[in-house]
Amino acid sequence: MPVVKVPKGEAEPVKRKLKKLGLYDGKRKPKRKDEFVLLPVIDDPRVHKLGYEVLPGELPLRPERQIYKNLESVLEERLTVEELKHLRRYDVVGDIAVVQIPPELEHRTEDIVWGLRKVHPFIKVVAKKGFHEGAFRIRDYSIIWGEKRLTTVHKENGVEIKVDLSRAFFNPRMKGERYRLAQLVKDGERVLIPFAGVLPYALVIARYRKVKITAVELNEDAYRLGLENIELNQKRLKGEIEFIHGDAFEVLPELPTFDRVISPTPRGVDALSLTLSKAQKWLHYYDFVHEKKIGEFRERILEECRRQEKDCRIRIKKVSDFKPHVFKVCADVELKEEE
Repeated sequence: MPVVKVPKGEAEPVKRKLKKLGLYDGKRKPKRKDEFVLLPVIDDPRVHKLGYEVLPGELPLRPERQIYKNLESVLEERLTVEELKHLRRYDVVGDIAVVQIPPELEHRTEDIVWGLRKVHPFIKVVAKKGFHEGAFRIRDYSIIWGEKRLTTVHKENGVEIKVDLSRAFFNPRMKGERYRLAQLVKDGERVLIPFAGVLPYALVIARYRKVKITAVELNEDAYRLGLENIELNQKRLKGEIEFIHGDAFEVLPELPTFDRVISPTPRGVDALSLTLSKAQKWLHYYDFVHEKKIGEFRERILEECRRQEKDCRIRIKKVSDFKPHVFKVCADVELKEEE
């Protein structure tokens, strides 16, 4: 198979050009050779007209999970165009793939499992999403392939998080958001995290920053898993985590104020007044808001700031889609210090 030999400093722009022209062979890995890079290309006469040195060369194949961009690209050969339109986004938590299969694709369950295993060869369980149940937002799951368990260890941002999907809520899609907050936090801060779950926010922040974190969680199963996670990551953490089992609405009034409060607020819960009252410098408040009501959400926060006689600056960030036109958002509320 042909390769294009280019100087190391030109490799990236040439790679982008080859991709744009549809000549780059994504199934093989590029390889550095002295001061040059060998880029994999398809066997096409156009390659020889680009002005680069073209050589025969053996390059290693990529793992299949790197070849395919997503589940849809894998299943193109098995599902019809109309069926592909019904594919839903899925999550991978540790070695568990969590998928939603709509009624239109129930007859394609085996194909979807095959595709997931093709894209993620390390998975050992495929679980089908059901509905949320109970006060702690726990989903009902049915295992449609693999080992009969919903417990796993999820790795993200340099920490390991033990999760039991049948007992505690966990959202892997917040990985980037947790990292963002960890970079905002400064060494020496006192941080409060109500609705802390199995401690994903606390662990990531303590991994990067030398801080004292107080976390609060009502779900006893999540609390026990969180304690295990503190122990599991003990050697990785720069910061300290104090974990309290209890209702945030009962525990927080008894606590002092903190430099920063991070509230991954459960859907349907209004904790704005409570969490703002505990923040001295920053409040990061999460909620689910219709795109047409983001202005109203901002005004509600400003009104609460005025009620508590706090001078606030607010930045609202869309974090993820929740359902059509409704987003999970984070309000970064900066509290100006009194002069």
